[in-house]
Amino acid sequence: MQATELALTPRCNPPHSGKNLGGKTIGRLGAGLAAAMLAAGAASAEVVHTSQGDLSGVVAGKVESFKGVPFAAPPVGDLRWRPPGPAPSWSGVKAASEFGPICMQGRFMPSAQPMREDCLTLNVWRPAGAKPGAKLPVMVWIYGGGFIFGAASTPIYDGSHFARDGVVLVTFNYRVGRFGFFAHPALDGGPEAGGGPVANYGLMDQIAALKWTQANIAAFGGDPKRVTVFGESAGGISVNLLMTSPAARGLFAQAIAESGFGRITPKSLQAGEAIGQAFASANGIKGTDAAAAAALRALPADTLNGQFSGLADPAIPGPVLDGKIVTEGIAQAFAKGDEAHVPFLEGGNSYEASLFPKVADFPDPVIARAGDPAKVVALYGGQPKPEVARELMTDTLITEPDRDLARELDRQGVPAFVYHFSYVPASLRATSFGAPHGSEITYVFDTLPTQPYSYFGHEIPGATADDQKIADAVHAYWVAFAKTGDPAAAGGPAWPRYTVAGDQLVEFGADGVQVRQGFAKDRLDLIEAAVRRASTAP
Repeated sequence: MQATELALTPRCNPPHSGKNLGGKTIGRLGAGLAAAMLAAGAASAEVVHTSQGDLSGVVAGKVESFKGVPFAAPPVGDLRWRPPGPAPSWSGVKAASEFGPICMQGRFMPSAQPMREDCLTLNVWRPAGAKPGAKLPVMVWIYGGGFIFGAASTPIYDGSHFARDGVVLVTFNYRVGRFGFFAHPALDGGPEAGGGPVANYGLMDQIAALKWTQANIAAFGGDPKRVTVFGESAGGISVNLLMTSPAARGLFAQAIAESGFGRITPKSLQAGEAIGQAFASANGIKGTDAAAAAALRALPADTLNGQFSGLADPAIPGPVLDGKIVTEGIAQAFAKGDEAHVPFLEGGNSYEASLFPKVADFPDPVIARAGDPAKVVALYGGQPKPEVARELMTDTLITEPDRDLARELDRQGVPAFVYHFSYVPASLRATSFGAPHGSEITYVFDTLPTQPYSYFGHEIPGATADDQKIADAVHAYWVAFAKTGDPAAAGGPAWPRYTVAGDQLVEFGADGVQVRQGFAKDRLDLIEAAVRRASTAP
């Protein structure tokens, strides 16, 4: 089975906005974090001098934060569907104590922030008292959400614990849905585009945020030469695409892709334009000239913010091969050595197929695409077919592509480190098939809640001491990688650099942190063979 365009925009089954499941929501988690800040005695931070103007943030204990900082021109009016313009400047001292609005999107998750097209802001956390020239390591987070939702202000992305551990942490909003990924001949050709990049406006926003970081992070005590970009799901895909993008070269020194779908090849620009023209036509806009472009930009935001029927919906927005920002598929670029040659950490979870819950209802076609069904089932331990399909889907989308990218980096002499996150809280092990997509994030950020909450339809219990031990370990490895380019510096079990000969990764599981050799090798070899057959089929 191949990872195709269908997998390009993974999404969970999100809860309805504001729905209170089990008495807790992620929105209430945010309120708890805010209350903790107030309890810690939040006060004004020292003024920071950026290229746009002076900023005053908030200090809470040992952490200073600066929120809602514009990093590009508001993409509104005639700037809709254009590359991000220069960030606005201001006089005096700008208060940076509140998150900016989230970008236009379907409200799949509760948010305390309003939703607007004017949304290109970022947030910085740093150790309190950090001075310009401190040259602290920097991490820049790219959120997931299938390229159709997400926000830098999501509470579990709070950067306080990274800052506590000596890292300057940046999160930012980027355009999603049709606002961030939209192709149409009226926008893509001739004087309208001016020969510049088109269609992948959300990725352009990510590059703009990285450029802002390069230009300004030293003022916060960060080192622009020690920037680690990291992200999960659509954010992980974004990291992989930025690794391969000529437009992002030199903007980061290290990268981490969590659930990065490494064998994705985005759809062609022509295919994206066909989708865009169908949308335009459905809204009464014909033609491909300047008048059509103006009419598209005049559409109400709610019209663009329409819902999508599911992963099979061909109208779901996402990156396309525009030839400037995205020039080739991820695996193809790595195979040719066209990616950034920087230390790279990647991995996924044991139940990535949680994105596709119906796979267990129709396991036969999934299994058949991998090879002889009897052999496939045998390789997966003779389990019932629904369980085989889930594990096979996880391996196909994430685990095998991760191994493939790591092998290519090893052949090029580039440091690569691979993980497998299988940890499930003890209270959920009897009912959970594995660690679902995205469940590692609260461990990475060390933002495990002490009370139960709901995340993407999954009921998550309050953290136990055992859960916190895993969070401490995962977070420490990410911090060590940011500081040194080698997660083994975390002080736990030594995380080996991936080599084709050694074939080792680190698993975060119920038995703690363990180094595994030849992890699922026979299964991954089976999938690799199926991928090669499909790529050479007439």
